[in-house]
Amino acid sequence: MASDFTIRRAGPADSVVVGDIHATTWLAAYARFFDPEFCARAAEQRRTRWHRVLAETTDTVLLASAGERPLAFSRFGASSRRPGAAEIIGFYNHPDGWGTGIAGALMTATLAALRDEGYGLAHLWTLRDTPQARRFYAKCGLTESGEQRVDDYGGTAIDEVEYEIRL
Repeated sequence: MASDFTIRRAGPADSVVVGDIHATTWLAAYARFFDPEFCARAAEQRRTRWHRVLAETTDTVLLASAGERPLAFSRFGASSRRPGAAEIIGFYNHPDGWGTGIAGALMTATLAALRDEGYGLAHLWTLRDTPQARRFYAKCGLTESGEQRVDDYGGTAIDEVEYEIRL
């Protein structure tokens, strides 16, 4: 099945599809943590901000497709918190891609790109209470760093844990 996946760098022309993946995945994974009004606003923000982000960012955004359908993306670049390390800022797999292997293929490509860029360490943050995401990151070779933080999502405090991997 993995041979049916294509992974390429995303650009401004991909903003609508990246926004759809982001919003749909975010709602599927995180809606249970928030009130419906906040979720609606958050999903809309995720849908509409990608043209600007893809036009202006110095980060890399990879887009993974199954056949002709884009289903997952990753965003990564230099870490703002850990000098010399990379941060996977976003990793989203549309629910229609869950269980297909596309997320694993994308993570492999993401980690390879980070190695190619000369990074020796990458890290990411994920919500503590998302066992599906945490199992996925562990399966990909990332381990908990021991760091935790509380992030404010529109007035709701959410516990996050950090994962890392030596490249």
